[in-house]
Amino acid sequence: MALQTRLAKMLGLVHPVIQAPMAGGMTTPELVAAVSNAGGLGSFAAATTSPAAIRTHIAAIRAKTDKPFAVNLFVLAPVEPNPSEVAFANALLARYRIELGMETNAAPPAKWAEDFEAQFEAVLDLAPPVFSSTFGAIGARKTAALKARGVLVVGTATNIAEAKLLEAQGVDAVVAQGAEAGGHRGTFVGRAEDSLIGTMALVPQVVDAINIPVIAAGGIMDGRGLAAALALGASAASMGTAFLRAEEAGTHPLHKDALGKIDDTATTVTRAVSGRHARGIRSRYMDEMAPHADEMPAYPVTNALTTTLRAEAAKQGNTGLMVMWAGQGAPMASVKPAAEIVEAASAQAEAILGARQEAK
Repeated sequence: MALQTRLAKMLGLVHPVIQAPMAGGMTTPELVAAVSNAGGLGSFAAATTSPAAIRTHIAAIRAKTDKPFAVNLFVLAPVEPNPSEVAFANALLARYRIELGMETNAAPPAKWAEDFEAQFEAVLDLAPPVFSSTFGAIGARKTAALKARGVLVVGTATNIAEAKLLEAQGVDAVVAQGAEAGGHRGTFVGRAEDSLIGTMALVPQVVDAINIPVIAAGGIMDGRGLAAALALGASAASMGTAFLRAEEAGTHPLHKDALGKIDDTATTVTRAVSGRHARGIRSRYMDEMAPHADEMPAYPVTNALTTTLRAEAAKQGNTGLMVMWAGQGAPMASVKPAAEIVEAASAQAEAILGARQEAK
């Protein structure tokens, strides 16, 4: 039996497998293209990328594949943080900067985040086959502008209210992000703590609440998870952590190595790294900063304040101060070419669902 779902048909995919966008250099053009060439949907994480660099990366992807791919942005408004909040955060971070031999009285970042409006205009101009957003809804006007350029629009929801809002604004599909997912939580309606809903519980509720295709995300690592997602009514599965050890991924070598050594209890959700709840491998930094996590400035301020610290830690090989985003299925990540991950997941899911049909 072929896994030809509603979304797969809309996009012309061979396999209903989406490589989740993972910011920070992990989703390289090579990874995105490899997944798309294998019949899945590769996704470029452009959230922390300048408009000029977005153009460069999309050109690189198009040079490697003529198949559909996605570009993802974080929906962010300009911020002007309170100087006292910034001073408080810098005081807490000072000891880690000292440990790494960094300047403790460095000037504030030139910008707290990339300009979302400028990023969006670059994406709109380039019109990739698929656009996806996280951290919020882009609004009906932007959604319509993308669709007018032939771009399929996807939003991310962590609860039913968000899914309904996204559908009302005209998106073509919704990612239902379960609590198991690695990286940042996409919650934008209500508190993030209240939307840590497991994938198995979230997906069927979102499927029942909206009339557009649903993409399951969170803890899906192989064909067993893909089969479960499809059985719950999803039209595809978004797999992020499963690709972190892929040969084409830009994941730091120490991060890849750590993924091969952890167990099922190794990840945690923290606000201390970026000012927004996110799941990653528990580290010394996360543990020591836990008492102050809720006091740190909201994303993107804390994220900007810790960026150089995390980069220096990675350069020095200091895993206690690095950030290694990962979902709860991380111990199942394997070192393979991305195409093998896509094809193996689809084949396994097809076998499981085929057996299920035969048993009826």
